[in-house]
Amino acid sequence: MRPRFMFVGDSMTIGSAGEHTWRYRMWQHLEASLGPGGYAIVGPRTTLYDPEAGAAVSTAYADPAFPEEARAHLAGWGEGWLHMAPLVGEAVAATGANVLLVSLGLIDLGFYTNSDQTVENVRAFLAAARAADPDVRAVLLPVIPNIRAEEEPPFAAECARFNRLLAQTVADLHTRRSPLVLAAPPAGYDLRTDTYDGTHPGPTGEHKLAAAFAAALFSRLVPPPGRCERVPSR
Repeated sequence: MRPRFMFVGDSMTIGSAGEHTWRYRMWQHLEASLGPGGYAIVGPRTTLYDPEAGAAVSTAYADPAFPEEARAHLAGWGEGWLHMAPLVGEAVAATGANVLLVSLGLIDLGFYTNSDQTVENVRAFLAAARAADPDVRAVLLPVIPNIRAEEEPPFAAECARFNRLLAQTVADLHTRRSPLVLAAPPAGYDLRTDTYDGTHPGPTGEHKLAAAFAAALFSRLVPPPGRCERVPSR
């Protein structure tokens, strides 16, 4: 079955006007590994967040040649597991997404829910996705603590606890029919050089996030048909 990928995330995934986004970098990985026509990127949304408008209404990707069909996603500025759990079932059913690449949790822990409540929303999200497609697969990225975690030890501890709970949840809910993979945190990720504000990825951070997903994806879920080519650094 041809993989149909859906990116699910918060502000780090949707990106804002003028950015490439890590979704763009992941598209480069998919092009190099699976080749044109070997996969699809799907989702109910395509836009970037526009800070001036305060809404996700921008189409100003840094590379205007980023194909329209590859811009699809289910990501939102300020949205977390809490918000995506009620949306993912309909999105999977409507788009035929069969591989979810998920980066969520920081916004939940920062503003909405504690680690226990957040992991319950993870379970609700996965249950809804599987209700729509019992064979759906997913790669989940642990929370990358932001600059707030350096300044507030209780928040850092909550991020660490959630990541432990997430790892256990992935292990508990993984099945052969609907496999779940926990991606490794991006190697060498540095908030001072890989983000532009201590949270959101800049160009190097985008590459590292995409590489973390690609490593998990191609080693565990979707083996590429041939040798994985080096992704352009542009």
